[in-house]
Amino acid sequence: MTVLTEGLVVSHLGKGIAVETGDQVILCQTLRKLDTVVVGDRVLLSLINAEQGRIEQILPRHSVLQRPSRGEQIRPVAANIHTIFVVFATEPSCDFLLIDQYLAITENCNIQAALVFNKIDLPIPEAVEQELVHYQSLNYPLYRVSVRAQQGMTELQQVLTNQTSLFAGQSGVGKSSLTNAILPDKSLRINSVSATTRHGRHTTTAATLYHLPEGGDLIDSPGVAIFGLAGLTEAQLAWGFREFQPFIGQCRFNDCRHVNDKDCAIRHAVENGQITPQRYQRFLKLREKMPVSHY
Repeated sequence: MTVLTEGLVVSHLGKGIAVETGDQVILCQTLRKLDTVVVGDRVLLSLINAEQGRIEQILPRHSVLQRPSRGEQIRPVAANIHTIFVVFATEPSCDFLLIDQYLAITENCNIQAALVFNKIDLPIPEAVEQELVHYQSLNYPLYRVSVRAQQGMTELQQVLTNQTSLFAGQSGVGKSSLTNAILPDKSLRINSVSATTRHGRHTTTAATLYHLPEGGDLIDSPGVAIFGLAGLTEAQLAWGFREFQPFIGQCRFNDCRHVNDKDCAIRHAVENGQITPQRYQRFLKLREKMPVSHY
């Protein structure tokens, strides 16, 4: 009878998968019948020798982050994430449509979301502050930081402990700077995993899981800067707007699209000031971006 060992997927290296078991990193292949194995997965593996193994089973995931692939396909990017930290800044200017897209996805895939406002040493427009007040009223945690000025970093590092996190955000907002500040020996760790498995070169687009010095894990995944609406239905997109949720069941029609439908409770809530016009307009824009098949 084959003895199976439990492990944690920490990286993809070449055609192999680096799996951590205790203090060891084993280079593994997967059974063909298995679904895609991603960073953050907990797996059962059989050992071929001291340095190589085969993934036999993916253990149940409590969350999975997906992104669009070729055609209509979606594929998993990372698993078992507790919180996605959406990073943004005033330079480049805040893309609130992209922020709302991330938040809509987290609402639908059992992942918590928090906001990280980076570069707070730069001037902050009043319009941005007003948007942030609204997100906080929806109970999204907000962390104000500046990597350059070393402001707010201690609080952010504390909240990263005891959970698995991922940074997301548009290019240029400082995700890499944040990651490097939190993981000063990041490049050494990548080389260490590559050397341990003696196989393959780590690519810059591959997701990698790092253990943080104070506890907790950070999945660094350059490839998820924009992960699309990842297969959400129109109903799920509406649910992804947290302030819509109390009103969705009050619409006259069960299949209400919240656009021009008669007796739409969400539109009434916008008119009554219970939902901000800005968020509602961004919902409509995201709805237009969805594939036709999800309408």
